[in-house]
Amino acid sequence: MSDEKNISRRAALKVIAVGVGTASTLPILEDCVLGQHKHHDMEMGRSPDASVPAAEAGRFFNPKEMETIAAISDLIIPTDEHSPGARAAGVPGFIDLMVSESSNEVKALWRDGLMAVDRMSELQFSAPFSRAGQEQQISLLKAISRNERRPNTIEERFFIAIKSLTVDGYYTSPIGIHQDLRYKGNAYLKDFVGCTHPEHKG
Repeated sequence: MSDEKNISRRAALKVIAVGVGTASTLPILEDCVLGQHKHHDMEMGRSPDASVPAAEAGRFFNPKEMETIAAISDLIIPTDEHSPGARAAGVPGFIDLMVSESSNEVKALWRDGLMAVDRMSELQFSAPFSRAGQEQQISLLKAISRNERRPNTIEERFFIAIKSLTVDGYYTSPIGIHQDLRYKGNAYLKDFVGCTHPEHKG
């Protein structure tokens, strides 16, 4: 069990990244992940471990669904020696908020996808996804991520959705921005010298 807990973020990303098996396939810092926001289940001054438990009911998802979302997102971006993982960053709450404001089609994808993942886990491991062992969870995620470029099943389409929102949620959270990316804030110049090329001087 200690080996399972010590899985690094880089190793986990390699395991679930589609096709080529490298972390570089994850769309980190693409599309709309540039704006920071406050995740509603994180409070200023509280440590990551003191965040609201992911198993609480959300705006849209029930406690069981929230726990599955937390388990999957924490495998996509786990805690490592560099910074806390997705669960500590409030990603499950972010996902719940985003889906709650989405169309009925998107809501159906998430609800059906979560049920499909649990069905797969029950068939293979005799336990729902959130109660399966970490190695079992990773093997299931590997299976549903193989066709990420051309998803066919509900599980494959769900994986794309949860990976995308996990990355967006993490890298717009204080933990993702300041602890993982080490962003220190905008810098300013005390003086602006301007161009020093002779031909550009007045």
